[in-house]
Amino acid sequence: MIKFTILTLFPEMFENLKTSIIGRATEKNLISIETVNIRDFSKNKHKKVDDTPYGGGAGMVMMPDVVYDCYESVKTDKAKVIYLSPQGKILNQKKVKDLSKEEHIILLCGHYEGIDQRVIDEIVDEEISIGDYVLTGGEIPAMAMIDAISRYVDGVISKESIEEESFSNGNLLEYPQYTRPEEFHGKKVPKVLLSGNHKNIDEWRKNKSLEITRQKRPDLLN
Repeated sequence: MIKFTILTLFPEMFENLKTSIIGRATEKNLISIETVNIRDFSKNKHKKVDDTPYGGGAGMVMMPDVVYDCYESVKTDKAKVIYLSPQGKILNQKKVKDLSKEEHIILLCGHYEGIDQRVIDEIVDEEISIGDYVLTGGEIPAMAMIDAISRYVDGVISKESIEEESFSNGNLLEYPQYTRPEEFHGKKVPKVLLSGNHKNIDEWRKNKSLEITRQKRPDLLN
């Protein structure tokens, strides 16, 4: 089992993880997800967690002591702390697979203009980004990471599904999928998929994966 601990100012955003595949995985104790509200560790009577940046500038910065105390309340010897940040390395399937082998992942979600660098330097093991764009906070990237990593935990989904999907077969995108009816709006399911010849079907799927990757993501073939 892998445990996810999310340090966030908005724990209610993670209610959606109680549904679908991730929700069922939690119910089966294949994964564990807990949220910890950073605001609960504020020493201010108004539960203030941020302040203006030294040196001036727009926005507010989350204070280091509040974040650190929140981390201290949940840290374990085997915990890996990840800060969701546009400055981090881009998440890819290899990183997802590597992270699925961890026992405890602490996901630190920043907000406003970010978090005081001193606490990042002290507690964070790795910074990860889900793309070259900026979001209002780390909550959505954290959900994306939990979803992607959980799929590699034994029992969450079938191994066959993982092996055949995009990015799992080298850098190739997945081949097209079809189901009933055989004909839809004048378009028919490729005959090879109806043939029952698994060797020919496998060859067709490999060729289609290569073709689609070349058309949509030629950068992956470099």
